[in-house]
Amino acid sequence: MKKILNTIWVMGVLTLAVFCLSACDRDLDVQQSYPFTLETMPVQKDIIRGQTAEIRCTLKRGGEFADTRYTIRYFQSDGKGLLRNDNGTVFKPNDRYPLTKDVFRLYYTSLSSDRQTIDVYVEDNFGRVQQLNFSFNNEREEGKDKPASSRH
Repeated sequence: MKKILNTIWVMGVLTLAVFCLSACDRDLDVQQSYPFTLETMPVQKDIIRGQTAEIRCTLKRGGEFADTRYTIRYFQSDGKGLLRNDNGTVFKPNDRYPLTKDVFRLYYTSLSSDRQTIDVYVEDNFGRVQQLNFSFNNEREEGKDKPASSRH
């Protein structure tokens, strides 16, 4: 009787072991791509030619993976201006630049008196993209840049 109970116990343990091992996956499930957001402090809306607007940015990561790389680029659809980062690099439109800090500043300098619009894109090496849009209006002092006949 003891031999039969030992055999049943061994068969039960072996069945449980086979069941557990067959349910296991040998590949580790390591998440590499995490969502992220790009947040900014409020940015001025009015700007005149030659003036620089500061854009304070924070990259908020949904998780950490050591091999995640971020790039930044911009496109200007209206007006003319220059965008540079806080280490002085002047960006060329649509060229990608490495983003090495989670907290950084961008500086947009107006080169025209027209309305200006820029789109800033931050992308990770897994294809996730965040886009920010900034619009600047030409700020004119009252009475300036108006034809003489319209002044009262």
